[in-house]
Amino acid sequence: MSGLFYLDEVTHEEKRAWILGIAAVASYAVYLVLVLGRTSGRRLADVPYVATLLWTVGASIVATIIANILVAVISKDGRKDQRDREIGRFGEYVGHSFVVVGAVAAMLLAMAEAPPFWIANAVYLAFTLSAILGSVARIFAYRRGFQPW
Repeated sequence: MSGLFYLDEVTHEEKRAWILGIAAVASYAVYLVLVLGRTSGRRLADVPYVATLLWTVGASIVATIIANILVAVISKDGRKDQRDREIGRFGEYVGHSFVVVGAVAAMLLAMAEAPPFWIANAVYLAFTLSAILGSVARIFAYRRGFQPW
């Protein structure tokens, strides 16, 4: 089926995975457009980014919360079973790999005495990739089946 009828077949937890993934992509895209749009001949490391980073992260969190509330109100089945918990845990494990990569990248950048811009952006990119990869892993587990190891 397609359209809104299809949404009735998607579990509440899969909808949450979609929300998180879309919010992560959208907020990072907005951040990139805003920061890259401010370069106007300056080095990228000299572009003001802190307020933009904080606002896009904050807006993403608020949008995710509101979307999750709306889905919970509209959704017919909000119960979480053992399969949902295992898929959620699997998605978290997969997503956390990018947090570790980002932490290592930030540490290496700090050791190389890189400008704070690059360190902050490495961490933000790692968190974004973590959210996206974790969401994709959950969605694939719901779509293609999930076999816990």
